[in-house]
Amino acid sequence: SRWSFATVGLSHPPPRTPVERWRTTMALPARVTGTNRALAIAVSKRCFAAQSETKEKLWGVHSSLDLEELYPVPSMLFSNQRNIVNEIRPVDKEMAKDWFESLQSVVEHSGPNRARFLLHMLLDEAARLDVAIGQPTITPFYNTIPNSQEKPYPGDLEMEKKICNIIRWNAAVMVSDANKRAPGVGGHIGTFAGIADFIEVLQNHFLRGKEGDGMGDSLYVQGHSSPGTYARAFLEGRLSINRCLNYRQEVVAGEGLSSYPHPRLMPDFWENPTVSMGLGPLVAAHQARYFRYLHMRGLKDTANSRVWCFIGDGEMDEAETVSAIAVGGRERLNNLCFVVNCNYQRLDGPVRGNSKVIQEFEGLFRGAGYDVIKLVWGSTMSKLIDEDHDGQLIEVLETMRDGDAQRLSAKNDGALIRKEIFEDHGLADRVSHLKDADLVEAWNVPGGHDWQKIYAALDQAAQNAESGTKPTVILAKTLKGFGLETFQGRNIVHQKKSITDGELKKFRDQMKIPLTDDQIVMPDDENFFRPPEDSAEIKYLKDRRAALGGYYPVRIAPKISDIVPDLPGDEVYGFLDKGSARPMSTTMAWGQLLRRMMKSGEFGKRVVPIITDEARTFGLEGLFKEFKIYAATGQHYVPQDHTEMLKYSEAPNGQLLQEGISEAGAMSTWIAAGSSYSSQHAPTLPFFVYYSMFGWQRVADLIWQAADTRCRGFLMGATAGRTTLNGEGLQHQDGHSLLTATTCPAVRAWDPAFSWEVSSIIKNGVDEMWGKDKDVIYYIMIYNENLVMPEKPEGAHIDEHIVKGMYKYREAPAGTKHTVRLLGSGCIMQQVLNAAEVLKEKYDIGAEIWSVTSYGELHRDAVKHQRARRLNPVETSKPWVEECLGDGTVTIATSDYQTALPELLRRWVGGEYEVLGTDGFGRSDTREALRRFFEIDSEHVVLAALSGLSKTGVIDASVVAQAMEEMGIDANRHDICEIDQ
Repeated sequence: SRWSFATVGLSHPPPRTPVERWRTTMALPARVTGTNRALAIAVSKRCFAAQSETKEKLWGVHSSLDLEELYPVPSMLFSNQRNIVNEIRPVDKEMAKDWFESLQSVVEHSGPNRARFLLHMLLDEAARLDVAIGQPTITPFYNTIPNSQEKPYPGDLEMEKKICNIIRWNAAVMVSDANKRAPGVGGHIGTFAGIADFIEVLQNHFLRGKEGDGMGDSLYVQGHSSPGTYARAFLEGRLSINRCLNYRQEVVAGEGLSSYPHPRLMPDFWENPTVSMGLGPLVAAHQARYFRYLHMRGLKDTANSRVWCFIGDGEMDEAETVSAIAVGGRERLNNLCFVVNCNYQRLDGPVRGNSKVIQEFEGLFRGAGYDVIKLVWGSTMSKLIDEDHDGQLIEVLETMRDGDAQRLSAKNDGALIRKEIFEDHGLADRVSHLKDADLVEAWNVPGGHDWQKIYAALDQAAQNAESGTKPTVILAKTLKGFGLETFQGRNIVHQKKSITDGELKKFRDQMKIPLTDDQIVMPDDENFFRPPEDSAEIKYLKDRRAALGGYYPVRIAPKISDIVPDLPGDEVYGFLDKGSARPMSTTMAWGQLLRRMMKSGEFGKRVVPIITDEARTFGLEGLFKEFKIYAATGQHYVPQDHTEMLKYSEAPNGQLLQEGISEAGAMSTWIAAGSSYSSQHAPTLPFFVYYSMFGWQRVADLIWQAADTRCRGFLMGATAGRTTLNGEGLQHQDGHSLLTATTCPAVRAWDPAFSWEVSSIIKNGVDEMWGKDKDVIYYIMIYNENLVMPEKPEGAHIDEHIVKGMYKYREAPAGTKHTVRLLGSGCIMQQVLNAAEVLKEKYDIGAEIWSVTSYGELHRDAVKHQRARRLNPVETSKPWVEECLGDGTVTIATSDYQTALPELLRRWVGGEYEVLGTDGFGRSDTREALRRFFEIDSEHVVLAALSGLSKTGVIDASVVAQAMEEMGIDANRHDICEIDQ
């Protein structure tokens, strides 16, 4: 039946009235006051309505989404398949009947709630007996680790709490004082206040530093909690008071503190940037996987390295976070532990006020294969739950919405807690022995602030990392702004940047900070508190970190040349210099070069190709058998192509990383690989090859993350160019990523036309990254159009000029009537070369040919020279582009990218400058048709040259008109995609 009806007699209904439905206990929020003798509830697949016998209209909704109102606990959502019974049962029917009757008896005599708990216990016992059965995705709303199984706290708990209070104080005044001295610098107080206890237990007992056995752990903190990390480093003596006073004021290098974790700005301190929501979890998961990759390939022993990642519950909405969860689960990354900071608050308000996010997240993580540790209740509430003999208290807590729980925390009112949780549900006797103040403490010190329970959760996660087979997540209930009365649990807490004098005094007293009223009201160095260097607090703090392998966070970047002293030479790169009479693409040339690099001794073992399921597209399938695809558990199936030479081969020590259809995942792996020189002192050189259109614009945020992380490596934009990838259409054809790449200061972007340009650029990149230790990223466009590759021109400075951004490929022929200069790059160089022949043969115009390998590098160099001239007017040096193009020659620049790219050079080009490019949307057709449409074919290059000469008065305009007619060029172009068409 599509409908189910339940009738319940009500008399003075409480705010939440229990309703039995399908042997499941639920709660229906009451929407009216007064007496209703009967309430008929109709539930359907699409809508539900409620009406009273007195015809008093209660409420109705007409969307299936509003079924949320009917199942406060996600596990209570009914299925329209609940009546489908599997008839294939390999058990004795009589035995099954006995079990069913037992279950029915429990429900009849003890209620469905008891039956639910019994079934959960039965499933736990089945798991202990190695019965292969799926566990429930959602468990009752109490702590995973019971009180009876908590280990004694190993440290000096009172000392650690005292130190934590000092850190919490300094973190808060760091932000507040900064905004009083310089209003508007921002910062966040509430996030660290809510997670400080967790961070301190981790720092004191679990987080391994880089001076112990191996390279230690990797930590990804919530970016908004950065002041707490600075406050701890201040106590450790690693940050001076002056730097703390310059929080978020860092223009002068080394004298301030960055807003969030930024290794680019604080290269000796931060290791992992996190504040772009969702990227921290995604990179953390791939970092854990890459640690295993290094270990399996024998490049580094990472057995003692774990990854800890803190996630905000609001951040759980990010698609990258969900992807990270999947990665950790399917790869069985037991070295990974997520801690979800469940304070129920986003920046503006509740995460999901109508729901229970901890239960929701539990289902998500359990379904992905995680060991889930719920840390919901502190000691007092846990004891009350232990004494909940009939399950009624758990039922109340499970049906309470997060928005109500947050409200009770913010109100800080014991009488209100007593009424809404206990008295309204007939449970007043459960807390009759507790005062209102006790109830406030019980409610407002949840599991995420109970040090004993935090330790138990982290200890279990650490055990999982040592001997488990799954990743771990700790779902920790916390309070945002914990300890700050006017901050705690309030919707405005994220936006509160300063603390009033009155609030500071209360906070000081609560934290027991020995500062006077006069000291704390002035936003200066006296507002901070640091015990003397020889104090018990500082000694304890330092001793704990020494025992765990040193301070963290810290970033230690070695010289790669000390680890890998021998870099490849011409024996690897030089084979492409001879060119190729057989047509080949620059993608094919790069593939051949990549294979040679991978076979180059110790260096070659560290070359890491990263592919997003397009190896065959790029002609790289030959690497499968030779170098193998990394798979932690090996290949336990017979591949379809196992009899073929280029079979799909996986192995635990495979060198290729096949990331599937996930550019974001692949880029996260690239970050792990490109930063392994600092994170593990095990340098690897990643080459991530992808459809250029699906690279930069899809993962631009992660590329900036890579730049911040100080990664080193290569991004290969394959099937590049708006007209060169000709058959794919609008969303595949890249005409802008080179322009976008110019926005990132750490990226050098290249558009090579010839195979030997590719090798020269890569050779220079390897030297910069590994020879000169520059934290730089190379973005190289490679094409799928097969062309004859000429021999590399002779010249002592050819390689130098290639990496400068342009070089003269061919002189203009002597004896012609006029001369123009043609600039080409990528596959469009062939159109330029063809145009030069036409200009010479038909118009007696000689063309000087220049190959532009990087408009971005030319512009970068020119801007530096422009600044030097502005600050020193007598400076006479010229940028490279001006040296090359600064005379009065008519210059035509043609590329497969938007005209804005060559336009970057206009101010430094002398004479008439015409730019041809591929503005507009891409579309499918032949290369010839597309290049004619976008006006970058050889005919349009010829026409642009003639037009430039006409504008300068060298030839008559009639020559241009006649050329247009002869070449069939129409001035009117119809473009269905134009906005004003």
